[in-house]
Amino acid sequence: MTINPVFTNASPLASVDPERQFLADVVEGLSARQKYLSAKYFYDAAGSDLFEAITRQPEYYPTRTELGILDADGPAIASALPRRADLVEFGSGSTVKVRRLLRHLPDLAAYVPVDVSESFLRSEADALAIDFPHLGIEPVAADFTRPFTLPDGLCGQSVAGFFPGSTIGNFEPPQAADLLAHFGRVLGRGATLIVGVDLVKDVDILEAAYDDTAGVTAAFNLNLLTRINRELGADFAVARFAHRTFFNPRASRIEMHLVSLDDQSVAIGGQTFSFTKGESIHTENSYKYTVATFRDLAAEAGWEPVSVWTDADALFSVHALRRR
Repeated sequence: MTINPVFTNASPLASVDPERQFLADVVEGLSARQKYLSAKYFYDAAGSDLFEAITRQPEYYPTRTELGILDADGPAIASALPRRADLVEFGSGSTVKVRRLLRHLPDLAAYVPVDVSESFLRSEADALAIDFPHLGIEPVAADFTRPFTLPDGLCGQSVAGFFPGSTIGNFEPPQAADLLAHFGRVLGRGATLIVGVDLVKDVDILEAAYDDTAGVTAAFNLNLLTRINRELGADFAVARFAHRTFFNPRASRIEMHLVSLDDQSVAIGGQTFSFTKGESIHTENSYKYTVATFRDLAAEAGWEPVSVWTDADALFSVHALRRR
C-alpha cells in the first residue's frame, strides 16, 4: 500500500520569525570576540546551488566517495537495517543517497524524510514516489536538530535512521553527541542508525577539498555575506573579504573563515561592527574522525557499533549503530 505524502510541520520554527532569528544570530556572532556566523545560513537558493557545484569539483572527495560506498556496499548496509522498518532520514535534502539504499530495501514499510524546507521536501517526495510507487512516503517538515514527532500511523516493525554526508562533522563534538542522543530519542530503543562520517587523512587532501582551484568553495563562503546584505540590509563590501580554510590538527577539524582584507566597518540592524585588517569571521567547522574516535563519540550518546564500511583509500566511512 502506498502512503500519500503527508506534511507535518512539527518544528518550533513555525512560531519564530525567520528574518528576526537570522538577524539575532548574525548580531550575536559578530559581537563575539572571535566573530562567527552560523553555517546553517549558507543555504539560500544561491548557496545551495554553489554547494551542489562544490560536490562536483575534483578536489571534493566526500560526496562521490560516500556514493561509492553506498553503491559497493549497499546490500550489506541495507541488511544492517531491520526488516519492515520505517526509515527516517534526518536533514534529507536531495534523495540521491537514500535511493542507493532503497533499491536494496524492497520490504521497507515507509520512508520518512525530515527537512526544514517543506517545498523541497514536497518536490523530492513527488519524484521519489514516481520511481518507488509502492513505497510509503511520510515527509516531516521540521528542524531535525530540535524535538519533533514522527507521523501517526507508521506501520513498520521498528524505526531506523539515516544520516548520510559528513554533516555530523559540522557540530562541535559535545553537540554531535547530543545530536546522536536526540536521534536515539526520536527513533526509540533498539533502533539502528546509518551515519556518514568523514575520516582523518592527509592535510593536503583535506585543505584542497575546501579550497578548490575553481574557487567554488570561496564563492560559497562569500555568498553568506551577500545573503546578509540582501535579506538583512547590511552593507558588507564582499570584495573586501577573502575565503580562507585550513586544517586545525589539535581540534581535528577543517575551519573556514572570511578574512577582512583591510580595516573596515559594516552596518547591520542599526549596529556597526568594526574589522581590522586580517581579522576573520569563522563560518564553518568540519570535524574529522577516526573510526575509533567516532565510535567513542557514539557510545557517549548511547549507541553501540554494528558495522563500518570505508572506501579503499580510507577517505570516508559509513557506520551502522544500534541504540542500547
